[in-house]
Amino acid sequence: MLIASEYRLKKRKMLDLLGELEAAGGRVSSLYLPPGISAGETEELVTKLPGMETVPFDIKSILKSPTGAVLFWGETHRYLILPPFPVGEKQSAVGYHVAPLRASLEAEFTIALVLVRLGTYAVGVFRGEELLTSKVGSGLVHARHKKGGSSQQRFARHREKQMESFFSRVCIHMRERLEPYLRQLDYVVYGGERFTLNEFGKQCAFSRLVAERTLAYQLDVRQPKQATLEAAIEQVWSSRVTRWDVSAG
Repeated sequence: MLIASEYRLKKRKMLDLLGELEAAGGRVSSLYLPPGISAGETEELVTKLPGMETVPFDIKSILKSPTGAVLFWGETHRYLILPPFPVGEKQSAVGYHVAPLRASLEAEFTIALVLVRLGTYAVGVFRGEELLTSKVGSGLVHARHKKGGSSQQRFARHREKQMESFFSRVCIHMRERLEPYLRQLDYVVYGGERFTLNEFGKQCAFSRLVAERTLAYQLDVRQPKQATLEAAIEQVWSSRVTRWDVSAG
């Protein structure tokens, strides 16, 4: 019987786990799946793993992962890892083939974080987990007006102008902070509230300049500020792990 547990591991803890797996050895297969692989190919590759007669998880969890997945499938310990950064290429190997995942976690990536909620923002650039530059601020955006009639329409137009002004300021600060690092910038990660981020993306032309380097997920951030920014980078570097232990029961 398989017993599963799910958790997140920060960068250092994930590297420690990879070291433990590499030292453990034993009969195990490794499979790296980059994002974008079809459902059919994913299922075919996964079900070919020894001991995977019955897949103990939903294949959709891999398909939905914007960074792909890594599987270490052995006799006693079995792991599904959704890494912080995209898996580069499809690979399979006998044994704990941890090198590609370790290399990604040990890389000194240059990462921009852009955290936006209506009225507050935080922008930062990190090398690894070290903050290189940041800008945190606020701007007035009134809450929605619940009354009806012409006053509501006037208020809505006024609020739209406030939002445009706020997004324009955030976009300027984003450009100021990111532009000096554009050549070495590896990834951009957004955080905040989804509707706000979508509207910001429509209005900020600079965000489209770095679209190819933007990771396809958003952090859930309630209050963009300096402390939040510095804490969020740990979340960016963390991995989602599902572990199965084989029980004798």
